[in-house]
Amino acid sequence: MRGVQGAADRAMDLARDFLLAQAPGSLLHDVTDDPRFRHRGVDLLWERDEQVTGVEVKGDRQGFRRKNYFFELVSNLEKDTPGCFLYSMADLLVYVFLDVQQVHCLPLKQTREWFLPQGKRFPLRTTRTKTGPISYTTVGALVPLREVKAAVAPQVWSPKA
Repeated sequence: MRGVQGAADRAMDLARDFLLAQAPGSLLHDVTDDPRFRHRGVDLLWERDEQVTGVEVKGDRQGFRRKNYFFELVSNLEKDTPGCFLYSMADLLVYVFLDVQQVHCLPLKQTREWFLPQGKRFPLRTTRTKTGPISYTTVGALVPLREVKAAVAPQVWSPKA
């Protein structure tokens, strides 16, 4: 659990740094443990210029070197729960490549609308997550960075830049 939680914490930290760099003085509200937002697939509320934006944060430890996003389609295969990419009501998907400390900010609705009609052409992969004595399988589509970049032009940011 520590490895998974550590990666999630690092992704959340980089996502916060990115959002605050985009709008200094804005406010971030962590709602990951709030049941009103958890079932909506929203991790952060980003408050700026009298506007509130819902943000879903995803951390990926290996995707950048493989040049793919992993769009989560089934969160827990054993329980048949939908993946966050499909149900999230967030406005933004902040996808963090932990291996290179790079943040990609995608407009979630536009990205999903682009993906859904052609989703079957992308290979599916599974990953196992262990949380204490329990483990579960997540299913996602491997989607090339270049294709998403051409379709929705994500904003890319690195704290080193």
